[in-house]
Amino acid sequence: MTQMPPIVGSSVIQVAGAAASLAMLTATHSHIVWCKVISSTSFRTASTAVFLVITARLATKSLRELRARGIIGTVKDLYKFCARNFFRFMMTLPGIKEKVNAELDKTLARMEEEMVPRGPGITRHLELPKQGWTDDLVVSELHELAQMKHSLWEAGRVSGGVYHGGEDMLKLQTEAYGMFSVANQLHPDIFPGVRKMEAEVVSMVLRMYNAPESGVGASTSGGTESLLMACLAAKMKGWHEKGIIEPEIVAPVTIHAGFDKAAYYFGIKLRHAPLDPVTYKVDLKAVRRLINSNTVLIAGSAPNFPHGIIDDIEGLSEIAVKHNIPLHVDACLGSFVIPFMEKVYSEIDSTVTVPLFDFRVKGVTSISCDTHKYGFAPKGSSVIMYRDAKLRRYQYFLATDWSGGVYASPTLAGSRPGALMAGCWATLMRIGENGYVESCRNIVSAARSIRLAIQNEFECLYVLGQPIGSVVAFSSETLNIYDIADGLLKKGWHLSALQNPAAIHIACTRLTITAVAELISDLREVVAQVETHIVAGEKKQQGDTAMLYGVAGSISTHGIVDELAVGFLDTLYKV
Repeated sequence: MTQMPPIVGSSVIQVAGAAASLAMLTATHSHIVWCKVISSTSFRTASTAVFLVITARLATKSLRELRARGIIGTVKDLYKFCARNFFRFMMTLPGIKEKVNAELDKTLARMEEEMVPRGPGITRHLELPKQGWTDDLVVSELHELAQMKHSLWEAGRVSGGVYHGGEDMLKLQTEAYGMFSVANQLHPDIFPGVRKMEAEVVSMVLRMYNAPESGVGASTSGGTESLLMACLAAKMKGWHEKGIIEPEIVAPVTIHAGFDKAAYYFGIKLRHAPLDPVTYKVDLKAVRRLINSNTVLIAGSAPNFPHGIIDDIEGLSEIAVKHNIPLHVDACLGSFVIPFMEKVYSEIDSTVTVPLFDFRVKGVTSISCDTHKYGFAPKGSSVIMYRDAKLRRYQYFLATDWSGGVYASPTLAGSRPGALMAGCWATLMRIGENGYVESCRNIVSAARSIRLAIQNEFECLYVLGQPIGSVVAFSSETLNIYDIADGLLKKGWHLSALQNPAAIHIACTRLTITAVAELISDLREVVAQVETHIVAGEKKQQGDTAMLYGVAGSISTHGIVDELAVGFLDTLYKV
């Protein structure tokens, strides 16, 4: 057998090793090259995918805006956005900024002077007294505080604000409050009576609004919290059931600002639908355009705060049912008036048809009602109602793994004053259905008298829409309506100034009933005075209302109103 020389074998081994090394190197290089190619391709693919996703989202949002607002509306929105930001920037420039701030300081100083009493005879308590006061001293100081200069609400000269059930009712509420002053709705085991009263109040209101057997609800601290709960429940429903992460709500421009607050708190986009220019109800065509796959709630009012108009709830219901979207009816202002209007109008004016607005309308899934308005319960009580328990559950907050124990609350608050619920329950039981029907009759009749007087006696004024409830809003095409508001203010009337369009309104209460004739008489005088100034060509100095809403209505001064509003809130806490 011929053997290979050792050197040859060694060479072969070396060559083989070299070949193997070369193969490995080539393979490694190829792997690296391919990795680079794949990585580069993957990066480009990923970058392209991200770009396409972002582009698609932007395109979708742009198309939604165009569909919702139209080309002209979108251009107008863009103009307003650019104009406001431009003027905000201009007001930061040296010279302009100092001048604007100087005027703001003057206005805020005057606001503080009017709201925060100081001077001789005014004692300020900035820290705890070293020694506690006697009961007599506390009561004496309370009497002085109660008598501080204020609006003449007792004479019915305030629009809404005070929903007074009478002195006898006040005494009953005070007694109920005293009996349950330490009660807390957070602890139903400790205060079972309060739990029972809350459940019964909710049940009474549900039946008033024709809820089905599945209907449920909860009590809240007021209309705003009720609206917050409705919006939160709708958002969570959209998230859990449809996977919506960018929730939107469609509501009229007249919807209560509580919806704007909910949008701000809960990260929801609020799309405002315009009104029908004749009826002042929400424009249903606009609502349809504003709806998209992110819409979690549609809302309407019964009635709305500005004009007292009941939106077309049945029309909104058809849209809501078609798109499988919850529909909320804000009846906070309608309260304990609107449920009884059908019966009342059958007696005082059978030509008036009260539209459906409650759970009898198929698409309505939630309703808010303030018991502390026309229910005359103590301030701080409202009810949020749902068609079924599943929707209500979305407003609940649960923390089952907290180290302090299982925590669960039905509304925003943890501790809730049982005394207020006791006062609410006592009020509803004391007045009863017949009492509320009578109250509705008197209040609606007062508002109707004001509306008819404005329509028939004042050629220069007109009523906005056809309100049939407790609110009447009016304006003028020839006179500055804010001058009229300021004129009435000088006579002791505190009516509500509106904007877009400029108007003023009165929300009638039981206190208004005896003041209707006086209001119409004072309105005649004020209108005559404003007309006289115009005829004489006199340059009248603007009052506070005219100045404020003149500024608020201007794009160039929009930011100033924000500062005034912040200044007002800051002033609330000055001593």
